[in-house]
Amino acid sequence: MDNPAPAPICRGMDSDLLITGGGLNGATLALAAARAGLTSTVIDALPRDTRATPGFDGRSYALALGSVRMLQALGLWETLGPEAQPMHGIRVSDGRVGDASVFLGLDFQSAEIEEGPMGHMLEDRFLRRATLDAMDADARITPLSEARVTAQETDARGVQVTLQDGRRLSGRLLIGADGRQSGTATRAGIRRTGWTYRQRALVCAIAHEKPHGGIAHQLFLPSGPLAILPLPGNRSSIVWTEADAQARAIDALGDEDYLTVLRPRFGDFLGEIALAGKRYTYPLGLSLANAFVAPRLALVGDAAHGVHPIAGQGLNAGLRDVAALAHVLDHARRRGEDIASAPVLARYQQWRRFDTATLATATDTFNRLFSNDNALLRLGRDLGMAAVNAVPGLRRAFIREAAGLSGDLPDLMRG
Repeated sequence: MDNPAPAPICRGMDSDLLITGGGLNGATLALAAARAGLTSTVIDALPRDTRATPGFDGRSYALALGSVRMLQALGLWETLGPEAQPMHGIRVSDGRVGDASVFLGLDFQSAEIEEGPMGHMLEDRFLRRATLDAMDADARITPLSEARVTAQETDARGVQVTLQDGRRLSGRLLIGADGRQSGTATRAGIRRTGWTYRQRALVCAIAHEKPHGGIAHQLFLPSGPLAILPLPGNRSSIVWTEADAQARAIDALGDEDYLTVLRPRFGDFLGEIALAGKRYTYPLGLSLANAFVAPRLALVGDAAHGVHPIAGQGLNAGLRDVAALAHVLDHARRRGEDIASAPVLARYQQWRRFDTATLATATDTFNRLFSNDNALLRLGRDLGMAAVNAVPGLRRAFIREAAGLSGDLPDLMRG
């Protein structure tokens, strides 16, 4: 256990890790593994130029403070920080902002915790390009673009994958970072549990007349939640939930008609609004892998779990998977263990399954509780939010949870 020398069976392998999926979770895992002295081959179906497009397309992420710490530890934040918008507060309303009849349920301020802003908003184009450039610059990482895994097999010696062009790659551990329809999980026989919400998210960015002050808004409307998240300048990212048929009809509208539907939901607290960038829509549902690990295999990100975007925790949960797995692998390597052994992978699964199940339950409950206009439910939820707002200890606990600072933090997220 204390002998760090590599086992003979590992010699001649292409990489320690074979990572299917070169998106944000796969890329950050490769960078975290490299920091721990492990090599990775990252296999992605898209061309590199497609993933590194420099234009703003409307996609952005709300990065919790824990995720920002991880990007700092990986050496990415020096480049990303100037492009990010700090979130100085979160306001939760049971209805539209500025409506006198609406209950302002929660008002969280970053000043209530010592660590600073509870998170940052960052455009996808900056984060994706930074991870791609960092992978290219690291000799421990071999990125493969326009490559697709068609078969995989594991044995006591390691794992092998076959690509669509016939090439075969070998490694010690296979990582599935290939999304909710993970082929890696399917080929390993890992089933999923979940359901659809019969809702769709409408995603876009807007420019607005008045400054947002770094405040994020979560509006609970009868048709579903509407998140207004601050971007640099007088711009905000919108994640807008509607019933499936209604969302499809809205998405089919032209830009001006689309804004005509959005404006009464949004309100006028930021003045006039206009679209900035592309529009997106995607179906919403809950999807959890029944296991996060299999022999010499681990799942991260959406391959392991997909939750409602009501709390903006999708990417943060994936990055927490990455940080936890990197932590487990690094500590196992230092002890001289086989990083792909069943006991090592069990530590990762035990660490992350409870957290993701809790997140899934919370987002599912909040969506069902708030996506309606039932008077009794509205009274109950408003009283509940008022109680949280009135108790400093509860407020602080909610803020630390939103900032990704609660629970047992992996090394990369400790700061």
